Amino acid sequence: MAGLLGGDHWHNKIYSNGWIDSAGGVLKVTEPATGEVLAGVGLANASDIDRAAERAAAAAQPGWAAVVGPERAAVFRKAAMLLDENRAEIVRWLVRETGSTQLKAGFEVELSLAELWEAAALPTQPSGQVLPSASEARHSIAYRVPLGVVGVITPWNFPLYLALRAVAPALALGNAVVLKPDEQTAVVGGVALAELFERAGLPDGVLQVMAGDAEPGQALCENPRVAMVSFTGSSEVGRMVGASAGRTLKRLSLELGGNNALIILDDADLDVASSAGAWGAFAHQGQICMAAGRHIVLESVADEYIDRIAKRAAALTVGDPNKSDVALGPLINERQAANAERIVTQTIAAGAALRAGGTRDGLFFQPTVLAGVTAAMPAFREEIFGPVAPVIVVGDEDEAIAAANDTEYGLVAAVQTGSPERGHALAQRLRTGVVHVNDQTVNVDNFSPFGGIGASGNGSRFGAPTSWDEFTQWRWVTSRAKAQGYPF
Repeated sequence: MAGLLGGDHWHNKIYSNGWIDSAGGVLKVTEPATGEVLAGVGLANASDIDRAAERAAAAAQPGWAAVVGPERAAVFRKAAMLLDENRAEIVRWLVRETGSTQLKAGFEVELSLAELWEAAALPTQPSGQVLPSASEARHSIAYRVPLGVVGVITPWNFPLYLALRAVAPALALGNAVVLKPDEQTAVVGGVALAELFERAGLPDGVLQVMAGDAEPGQALCENPRVAMVSFTGSSEVGRMVGASAGRTLKRLSLELGGNNALIILDDADLDVASSAGAWGAFAHQGQICMAAGRHIVLESVADEYIDRIAKRAAALTVGDPNKSDVALGPLINERQAANAERIVTQTIAAGAALRAGGTRDGLFFQPTVLAGVTAAMPAFREEIFGPVAPVIVVGDEDEAIAAANDTEYGLVAAVQTGSPERGHALAQRLRTGVVHVNDQTVNVDNFSPFGGIGASGNGSRFGAPTSWDEFTQWRWVTSRAKAQGYPF
């Protein structure tokens, strides 16, 4: 079979103990840049999810958990090698299915490879500890055990990586996974993972993949056989996921939106800062939860910063990334493009100044810089998820911190300064899960804890050090050589 996604055996199917017809029908996946239909995949409904969860809980997961750690680890090493061998094919799918530029698509594959290698290291790590005991006659230990069946719901913006960062560690630690990728990126975010792990030797039923809309997502949240749901997406939908999952008291991991602050202090290198600001605001068309959504600049350097980032925005090329090497591709759909346009239009109407961009041709949105943005304007309050850099001018550090913290979100912040000590001091005052000093906001490492607070989610859920906490639970076991009697 040519390539990871070669052949037509997966077309119009879901993956559940092999490729089968879905009860929900067929979903057509289209290319945002052209509107061309790229493929058909199975469209799952609630009954598909319920059957998958039952199969996983009853048979697949217990057998997989019993596989010794080194054998489980070998599956992830093989999956990493397969992904590396097929990286060119996956890059092409990321470009066409998500509107990624070649640069972003290649970066996503690298992140995904690193996630597989980190997962491969988990099954051979120590999984427990010997505890002190109140009696010399009693042996006391605690060790980690899998949760069981983990439901993973993923978005369209980084469909391969954001699936693997939950799927890979959950599987590596002995769980079964039911993955529901977003219907807009069902091939590279779903089919590719099914093919990858099947060819790597993962047993049948341990990973099941079924794309769909809200119905299968809600079924995952409400199914009592699903022990945990890991959701990455908007804060609005995350609240609904939390409410649904809470009814069955399952574990819940929410990685949600952000309205992230990039603070530019008066001692910053403005050429570097404007480069970081442009990347943080415009990379992948601004469709990243970590995007620099608010550029908070001290007044003494504001004019120069705005001039520099506006020039960078004007120099960026926008177009079909499958046809030419552009800096920005299309937004994912008309709803998203219209929402970004609305925020820009309303912010200008409220008194902000347009310094670059501000227009679109269908889904192709020019990188936009807005000056004079205030806390009352939509571009300050809302997560834009488009290529827009709103600039807020403040008088001093205290005003910068107040502006940065004036949001319900708490994902990431960054500070540009000539003094690392000054940056670290500000970092202690920012209410976010992640802070980067002398960098931009769009940063992630597979081996570092990542996550936000407030409307951005419920903690640092992703990254190799936290995978044991996330996808396993403690079991305490004591034993005595001879049974102990009690007063009763």
